[in-house]
Amino acid sequence: MRIGVLTGGGDCPGLNAVIRAVVRKGVATYGHEFVGFRDGWRGPLEGQTKPLGIAEVRGILPRGGTILGSSRTNPFKIDGGVEKIKENLASLGVDALVAIGGEDTLGVATKLDELGVKVVGVPKTIDNDLNATDYTFGFDTAVNIAMEAIDRLHTTAESHHRTLVVEVMGRHAGWIALHAGLAGGANVILLPERQFDVEQVAQYVEKRFQHQYAPIVVVAEGAQPLDGQMVLHNQELDAFGHVRLGGIGQWLAEQLEAKTGKEARTVVLGHIQRGGTPTAFDRVLSTRFGLQAIDAVHEGDFGKMMALRGTDIVRVPLKEGTGELKTVPLERYTEAEVFFGS
Repeated sequence: MRIGVLTGGGDCPGLNAVIRAVVRKGVATYGHEFVGFRDGWRGPLEGQTKPLGIAEVRGILPRGGTILGSSRTNPFKIDGGVEKIKENLASLGVDALVAIGGEDTLGVATKLDELGVKVVGVPKTIDNDLNATDYTFGFDTAVNIAMEAIDRLHTTAESHHRTLVVEVMGRHAGWIALHAGLAGGANVILLPERQFDVEQVAQYVEKRFQHQYAPIVVVAEGAQPLDGQMVLHNQELDAFGHVRLGGIGQWLAEQLEAKTGKEARTVVLGHIQRGGTPTAFDRVLSTRFGLQAIDAVHEGDFGKMMALRGTDIVRVPLKEGTGELKTVPLERYTEAEVFFGS
C-alpha cells in the first residue's frame, strides 16, 4: 500500500514524532510505502510531494515544527479542489492518507472521507480544543513554555512593582491559559469561555499590591471583557474563516494601569508557544498516536481519528473530533473560581 502523510494548520511540537512513528512502523512492520505531501492540503491539491522513508525520519523525534511543512489551505474553498485531490492521489498511486492536524485540517479530512477518500486523522493542536480526545499533542509543551515564562515574569514584576499581563494563545478555548496560569501561580486567569469584568480584575490587582506583591494576569487571546468583543489584529479572514486575534493583553494592561495607577506591562508569548522541542509527554503521545494511525490504515479502518482516553489510545469517528470544539468546563474548576476574573 502507498500512503500519503500531511500536516496542516499551525505547527506544534510533536508533529515530527507522529510522522516518524507512522513511517517506521509502516515500513518495518507492514512493508508499506510512503509519500510526504508538502504544506498541508496544498500538497495533494497541487501534487507537491517529497520522499518519506526511514532515512527521512531518522533523528526527527526531538525536532519541533514539521519536516513536511504546513499551510492553512482549504480545498473546499477552491473551485474543483476536491476533484484535483482525487486526481492527484490516483496519479501518484496513493491508496490512503494520514492527515495530522487540528479542527480545520481534520474538518477537511472528515468531508473527504464522506466523499470516498480513504483517510485517518491524528489530532494536533496546542489549544487542546478537539473533541473526543482527552489531550492533543503539542498542548503539554505549550503549557510548559507558558508556565516557565510566568515563573520568570514573577521576579521582574516583583522587582519593579508592576502588573504583568501575559497573553497566551487560545481563540475559543482557554486550556493553555488555565493550565499555565494555575501552574505558574497567576493571580487572575481570563478565558474565552467567560467574559470578564475589568473593574473586578483591577480590584484583584490592587489587593495583590496591598500585600506587597506584584500581580500576574494571564489572558487568552480570545478572552472578551463584559459587553466587549475580541480584540483583532486585523479584519482579514483565512481560508477557514478565522480572523487573526491579538492585542487583548495590551488593551487590558492599559485599562489596569489607568484604573489602579500602577504601571502595567504586556508580554505576548505568541509563536514561542509553538516552537522548539516537544516535552517527554508530547513525544510519547505523538508516537502512540502515530503507531495507532498506521495500524488503522493497515486494517482499513478509515474515517477515524486517534484519541487519548485515560491512558488508552482509541479510534473514534472523525466527526466526533471535529463536530464541536472542546472548551473549558468552568463548573469543574470551582476550586479556582477566584482566578477567573468574573
